[in-house]
Amino acid sequence: MENYCSLIFFSKIKVFIILGFFLIFYTSIYSQKQRVADSLEAIYLSGEFKEHDKLKILKELAINQSDPEKLLTYSEEIIQIARALDSSDYLYSGFLRKGGAYRDLGEYKKALACYFDAAKIAIENKSNRDIGLINITIADVYSEMGNHNNAIYYYQKAIDIQRKQNDSIDLATALYNTGDEYVNIKKYDSALIYFNESSFIFKKKNDLMGIAYNLGSIGMIHAEKGNYNLAKQNISQGIKILEDLTIYLPISEFLGYMSDIYENQDDIKTALSYSHKSLEMAQKYRLKKQIGDASLKLSQLYDIDGNVSESFKYYKNYIAYRDSINNIQSIQQMADMRTDFEVKKKQDEIVFLEKEAEINELKDKRNKNMTYASVIVTVFFIFLALGIIRRYVFIKKTNQIIQEETYKSEKLLLNILPEDTALELKQNGKVEAKKFNSVSVMFTDFKNFTQHSHNLSPEDLVKSVNFYFSKFDTIIEKYGLEKIKTIGDAYMCAGGLPFPTNDHVDKMIQAAFEISEFMERSKKMDTKNIMNFEIRIGINTGPVVAGVVGIKKFAYDIWGDTVNVASRMESSSESGKINISKCTYELIKDKYDCKYRGEIYVKNKGMMKMYFVEGIKKNKISENQTIQKIKI
Repeated sequence: MENYCSLIFFSKIKVFIILGFFLIFYTSIYSQKQRVADSLEAIYLSGEFKEHDKLKILKELAINQSDPEKLLTYSEEIIQIARALDSSDYLYSGFLRKGGAYRDLGEYKKALACYFDAAKIAIENKSNRDIGLINITIADVYSEMGNHNNAIYYYQKAIDIQRKQNDSIDLATALYNTGDEYVNIKKYDSALIYFNESSFIFKKKNDLMGIAYNLGSIGMIHAEKGNYNLAKQNISQGIKILEDLTIYLPISEFLGYMSDIYENQDDIKTALSYSHKSLEMAQKYRLKKQIGDASLKLSQLYDIDGNVSESFKYYKNYIAYRDSINNIQSIQQMADMRTDFEVKKKQDEIVFLEKEAEINELKDKRNKNMTYASVIVTVFFIFLALGIIRRYVFIKKTNQIIQEETYKSEKLLLNILPEDTALELKQNGKVEAKKFNSVSVMFTDFKNFTQHSHNLSPEDLVKSVNFYFSKFDTIIEKYGLEKIKTIGDAYMCAGGLPFPTNDHVDKMIQAAFEISEFMERSKKMDTKNIMNFEIRIGINTGPVVAGVVGIKKFAYDIWGDTVNVASRMESSSESGKINISKCTYELIKDKYDCKYRGEIYVKNKGMMKMYFVEGIKKNKISENQTIQKIKI
């Protein structure tokens, strides 16, 4: 298949490691790539080469080219020439490089389309090595899109294939990326297993790039476990190797790791310094994902530091770079496309009937004599009348379709935004951020969701999550609460906005009990292909800022320390329990029985008092029953 030494994709960073016929020493390839690309480009543009060497030069030029726009141009040339020559090897290479260009530009859907085309060619050619590599590439893109389940699935496919091959660098790459994906879902013990195996291979092969990435990733895990000095040492060593290799993209990621470490040590000033360095490097080299990650980190740090204006500024920057699949513009475009298709289909039917009537009329005129002229004219007007009637019916149905699609679009908008927020957005084209002094925020999460999801097909996984979240939506609507968003298996809602209320805490507690009871009932239901989960619930009450951010890819969201604490309440809860903060406890303690858990450590907050809500007080139940009897 393709004549190169290795193609490596790390989950957060795109890195191509290739030995071409212009390069001799493996360890010097990274610093030489662009110089090779410049030399090849000069040769190609001069035209001083034999025609049969054209594809070979284009391929090497694409392999070494670091400018995604130029890479897009050269890879498209490879595809066109390879198709004309029916060369599957070069066609595979063209789609592979074109996907890499789209990936560097942040066009993930287009990148996946190219990579799947390349995978199809590799399968047809029965090249197991190329199949393994393209599976790593596809998994990398899913990782960057935040689809961790798909990413792990394709990494595992690559590992299974590459364990049967002799190329250990490819195997090390798949092992490293799988470990990194487990880091993304906070499965650190599993991540270390993959990192240790990949680190052994990289050191054995003296692969400096792989060694640098393993140092950074293992350092990050040490940080999560509180071994900060060891974490700094590992990450600093990784950055030093990458600086020597003049590879700056991963350095932006590692600087972000350092920022996390200083944040965990409550050194916000130093953490901000590292995050700013990470953002500056990402902006310098146009690294879209890293710009978004650094902006989000700066927003969180400024929020912790109490600088709300700077936090909001960087959060807007993060939203601008975040890739959103489910957005209103896409939904509206889909609705318009569906409407256009139906209208076009009806129009074609009408045109066909009219043409058929005209042909029949001409045949009748040729075959019949003048004595039947009046009959022919009568028949013609009958057909014309039928056409007019049918056209009227068609127009009426078309208008009905348009109205239905408009209604669907309006309904979709209201599903995403609160009604007053949606109205403000439609009228003004933007929504002003609002501060609410008292809001209750609830997070829910399925325990061991990732572990269970491995036993389900993608279809059954989606079916299971939809089964539970649909019921959650019904319960939230019942109590007049506002659903904010879902993140994987996490569900987030709030009470007391967009319209302030005095009973939002009580309604949130009631909704939490009903969700918990539903999860218990569902275990006894005969639900085919629905996975049973244990649920954790956490609630906090306090001030938040709410609004819609972004220009095109916008969403209604809330942020502030209240939201962060609510998330910590959920992660610190137990299966089937409702864990609340002290702020929430003070508001409900007279009505509900609560069990004091003591002070529990919370990341970035220190020790916090927490309580389990066990139920409504008995005297309150008696009072409610008495009131009901009096009303009867």
